[in-house]
Amino acid sequence: MSHSFKTRVAPGARLSPRRQRGDTVMSGQQEAVLHGELVEYREGETVCEGYVTWGRREDRRRPCVLLAHAWDGLNAPIRAKAEEFAALGYVCFAVDVYGKGVRGGVADDNSRLMGPLMEDRALLRRRMVAGFEAALRHPLVDPERIVVIGYCFGGLCALDLARSAVPGLKAAVSFHGVLVPPRLGPQSSITARVLILHGWEDPTSSKEDVLAVARELTEAGADWQLHAHGHAMHAFTYPGLHNPEAGLQYHPDAARRTWAAMRAFLDEVFVGAERR
Repeated sequence: MSHSFKTRVAPGARLSPRRQRGDTVMSGQQEAVLHGELVEYREGETVCEGYVTWGRREDRRRPCVLLAHAWDGLNAPIRAKAEEFAALGYVCFAVDVYGKGVRGGVADDNSRLMGPLMEDRALLRRRMVAGFEAALRHPLVDPERIVVIGYCFGGLCALDLARSAVPGLKAAVSFHGVLVPPRLGPQSSITARVLILHGWEDPTSSKEDVLAVARELTEAGADWQLHAHGHAMHAFTYPGLHNPEAGLQYHPDAARRTWAAMRAFLDEVFVGAERR
């Protein structure tokens, strides 16, 4: 599959150094010196615009975190999260599954944007693969060390990329992601390692969905982990979120613990890739 690729410099969102570890943040001040670019690439006839960021201190290939956005699209919060990963030493490539200029509101109901891709999971898979291939072409990305991470709808996107069995993907991490399978026919073997970080009270995924994804990953031969956090609802990494009636609630302990679990998981994945 062929996709065009070009970049231009753009200002990035910034992070607060006083945040709770693992929080999904909106704005603040970034301690590391980072470079950020907007990146155009194509999926079929659709032009997508991602955001890639990395630390400027070293000009060398490094591990890549492919970051999948929530239902509002590639807005300031996900760019801020991308810079948080970049500050850890990764190249972070935030993909765009909606298309250039198609963005929702952070606090809005974005069902009109997410819905068509939930109904057409084959299209969603193609959009994720296009982003993965665009990241592969970046000169600072180590093609042997790429993982995908997503939050909420992005967690589903991350799992769908793992399900695609795209060659070269090392791992997938889902933070409070939707767990519904794509139902695109027989599932190929899943070669990427999988980490699911789930709030036990998350209304977007029933207890049956949790058991179903465990069976699915087992039958696909995946190396998988599922961490369920008691009393945590959907979007538990978002500070200030307080709408328990809708199942949306910030949970600082779950945010901190899942961030630590992800860090340990990435260390294991990338060290193993280096040894091979």
